[in-house]
Amino acid sequence: MRAILFSGGLSLLISLLGTRVAISVLSARGYGQEIRDDGPTTHHTKRGTPTMGGLVIILSVLLAYFLAQLITGSRPSASAMLLLFLFVGLGFVGFLDDFIKIVKQRSLGLRSKAKMVGQTVIALAFGLLATSPMLEDANGRRPASLDISFLRDLPIALPPFLVILFIWGIIAGFSNGVNLTDGLDGLATGASVMVFGAYTLVNIWQRNQACGYAPGPNCYDVRDPLDLAVVAAAITGACFGFLWWNASPAAIFMGDTGSLALGGSLAGLAVLTRTELLLVILGGLFVLETLSVMLQVGFFKLSKGRRIFRMAPLHHHFEMLGWEQVTVVIRFWIITGLFVAGGLGVFYAEWVATQ
Repeated sequence: MRAILFSGGLSLLISLLGTRVAISVLSARGYGQEIRDDGPTTHHTKRGTPTMGGLVIILSVLLAYFLAQLITGSRPSASAMLLLFLFVGLGFVGFLDDFIKIVKQRSLGLRSKAKMVGQTVIALAFGLLATSPMLEDANGRRPASLDISFLRDLPIALPPFLVILFIWGIIAGFSNGVNLTDGLDGLATGASVMVFGAYTLVNIWQRNQACGYAPGPNCYDVRDPLDLAVVAAAITGACFGFLWWNASPAAIFMGDTGSLALGGSLAGLAVLTRTELLLVILGGLFVLETLSVMLQVGFFKLSKGRRIFRMAPLHHHFEMLGWEQVTVVIRFWIITGLFVAGGLGVFYAEWVATQ
């Protein structure tokens, strides 16, 4: 448990101080954000704000995690290393996207197909390794299950190739979902703090009720819940520290570097904790934002030019209705809090009901 406290605290401190340094360095190099011309006009004032702040989040998490392991004398687990691989890998895809935007001086970076190829390669590698028998522990548990999971494994066994496709779909969906949500100052960062904080609690509970620690009919058969909690706490702390500078008016943006990494690692946590369907509740805001884009695009094509929302993703719709950015962000944070509270309530209620 000490590793969780060290990881979260160190990550917050490194991110808080490191982001200030990053702002100065990125500003000096002219690595500023490009803004969509078809977006809300109030966003045009943000042009030139330093971006790629996700690099600070990634470095903070890595430093904090390994320092916490060193301080407590613990060894990294296979599950944690897989999650960090996913976190860094998708962050690299996002970095390429951000860097191209800066070099080309345009609001679009990697082509959509190229970005999807990068996400697919990382997601498939993660899925193959997580379900590989080579990473079984002494009790025969792999980092990821071959079953569909809600609060624990459901009796829905799938062929391995369908499991890999399912994992790919979750990772692609949530990495893009957080990316779509990252459109207002502090919105995606603040929401991520709450959802990763929830997964820290879920992992701690799974550790305390783990089959190898507290055997029983309702125990959780997760391979490395405590070490996953250390990673989740590190990401929570890093986002918290970054939010100090990313809150309105933002002095820096995380860019695709941060949003793809955060979204992918959320999906990775869901896979490794056997709670894939629970993530739909905990990360409900990201689901809503993604659905708003899908509905907008689909309706636009089917109706030959008509729109459901004034602009997608959903947060821009409320901006176009005249809501202040800060109002949208705070109310969306409240919605995230309700989703997180609901998800944790469902998670705990299931355990109580089975006692």
